[in-house]
Amino acid sequence: MAQVLCHLPKFHDDNLIVGLDTSDDAAVYKINDDSAVILTMDFFTPVVDEPYMFGQVAAANSLSDVYAMGGKPLTAMNIVCFPNCLSIDVLGQILKGGADKVLEAGAVIAGGHSVEDNEPKYGLSVMGVVHPDKVVTNSGAKAGDVLILTKPLGLGILNTAIKADLLEAETINIAVNTMSYLNKDACEAMMIVGVNSCTDITGFGLLGHALEMAEGSQVTMEIWSDYIPIIKESLELARMGIIPGGAYKNESYIGDKVIFNNDIKQEIKDILYDPQTSGGLLISVSEDKSEKLMKLLKEKNKTSFNIIGKVKEKGQNPLEVI
Repeated sequence: MAQVLCHLPKFHDDNLIVGLDTSDDAAVYKINDDSAVILTMDFFTPVVDEPYMFGQVAAANSLSDVYAMGGKPLTAMNIVCFPNCLSIDVLGQILKGGADKVLEAGAVIAGGHSVEDNEPKYGLSVMGVVHPDKVVTNSGAKAGDVLILTKPLGLGILNTAIKADLLEAETINIAVNTMSYLNKDACEAMMIVGVNSCTDITGFGLLGHALEMAEGSQVTMEIWSDYIPIIKESLELARMGIIPGGAYKNESYIGDKVIFNNDIKQEIKDILYDPQTSGGLLISVSEDKSEKLMKLLKEKNKTSFNIIGKVKEKGQNPLEVI
């Protein structure tokens, strides 16, 4: 991929605050001294069978990048790929799920585009707004910061089990509710407190996205494996070997940059590499502000969350898991 992208023309604009030069979650373009727009898009194949809930999850995932940058979503455009062999009612339910989630975010659906495809896919192109001086990037973590994760891990493993029809309805509901929950509340809490860095946890897993933050910030991140919120049903599935292929790809791609304590169990390692769908925010905040942020998250956030590590001066490896 990098070999292909390196041949693309380079763009320069003084108003482009965040663009292709980093691994940030979205682009940010300054409009004036008080306003900048956040631009992002994402779409994927169904992770659950129920069309309405698929629409909810896909929309929450697409909106997440705006929240990770500290912004407020304003408009969204539907992105649809849909086969002609399925009922149009299915598409209607997908779009209804997405529209309801956009409404919950306080934004509006302003249109979209569809193409015929053999497999359904859905997502959003989202525009949000943020003050130019308050943009939160994934490259601002500082030594001494505390790391906070706002949603539990294990969603990729649960999605793999859902596709194999291995889960009870109650566990499926836990997974769907976690994925469809907006990062809006966590974003509002972190913007009240003021944080140094943030990213949302999606396909690269916790370790992949933490690595981007560590390398972008030129620091080392120490992850405390015993403190990470995990959906408990995913632990037993991981012990059984129900691991998505994406987790192995993540490990292959970044494994040489991660140091693990010898006592860490394999299922925990697998969950740390597990690709998340619409995961939570990984926030790097100064220690003196962390207590206030945790208090606000307790008031606002509706999923499990915790302090999961700290930021240190740059060492030999960017990630250490103890």
